[in-house]
Amino acid sequence: MRVLVAPDSFKGSVTAADAARALASGWLARLPGDDVRLLPLADGGEGTVDAFAAARPDAERRTTAVPGPDGRPVSAGWLLLPDGTAVLELAQSSGLPLMRRPDPFGAHTYGLGAVARAALDAGATRLVVGLGGSASTDGGTGALRALGLRPHDKLGRDLPLGGGALADLARIDATGLLPAPPGGVQLLVDVTAPLTGPAGAAAVYGPQKGADPADVTLLDTALRRLAELAGGNPDEPGAGAAGGTAYGLAAMWGATIVPGATTIAELLGLADALAGADVVLTGEGRFDETSLSGKVVGSLLDSAASAGVRVAVAAGQVAGPVPGSVSAAVSLVDLAGSVDAALRDPGRWLAEAGAVLAGRLPTG
Repeated sequence: MRVLVAPDSFKGSVTAADAARALASGWLARLPGDDVRLLPLADGGEGTVDAFAAARPDAERRTTAVPGPDGRPVSAGWLLLPDGTAVLELAQSSGLPLMRRPDPFGAHTYGLGAVARAALDAGATRLVVGLGGSASTDGGTGALRALGLRPHDKLGRDLPLGGGALADLARIDATGLLPAPPGGVQLLVDVTAPLTGPAGAAAVYGPQKGADPADVTLLDTALRRLAELAGGNPDEPGAGAAGGTAYGLAAMWGATIVPGATTIAELLGLADALAGADVVLTGEGRFDETSLSGKVVGSLLDSAASAGVRVAVAAGQVAGPVPGSVSAAVSLVDLAGSVDAALRDPGRWLAEAGAVLAGRLPTG
């Protein structure tokens, strides 16, 4: 059989590239004669840069030291492709795991803008930016500050970094803002949330970043103030991604918001890979009903169905009924006996899952 191994990352546990290698090793241990190709995927969050790097060996890896979301320095990796496209990942510069402790008002995206600036200085003519896993709710103003934007209060003073300060926003000075690259800026998102309101950035994702109900109200008000002055379309699906970073970069830098999973799959050549496959083996940390809405696995299921290719899923946990579009599914927790055991050695259990799925799928 021709097998395509195309998982997402198992967030906080193993990268998509490492997951693909482990799943493939298990499959080949059971069916050594199969033709196995690896195509790790991502949806714009953690693992986006690694997914591109695995699929594009001609990409040049770069690393830039920038202020993290709480101001402490971090080292953010990104890619420069031969055609001038730079691939950036917010999670590496401004992600929640980089924080010592949550700070819903003070956390910021300045580091993302600093990486974008470094890419432009290196000659990038187009940016592809994965937005996922953010620590902040600053509407992207931190990133834009690093690119030359200056938000002021009513006394003309520069605002502090962080979403909390936006409540005092009185004027936006964009005269020093660097122009976007000539090839444009694509923002890869895995949510459809608008900027504000009950389904917006603060209400839905603020609690994950340490915001209590009162904090959520203040942050939502601050984002509304930003939208009043910045214009754009705060109600655009995905504008609320990464604490409103998608909105800010779209409204003030002309970026385009696109669905991460499908766009990355297109850029990495998933359609061609599926055309030559009999089975696709995918996976993620938790497979449940949310997986079918804009995530890697759900997007892959749709593409595989169109191509007439069977799908097998390995997940850290499998919750709820498995849809009929999945030919076989296995949980690492079930194989390992507990969550702790699965997390201690994910590579081992991913390899075991690959072997189990190879045995479950008919060869015809």
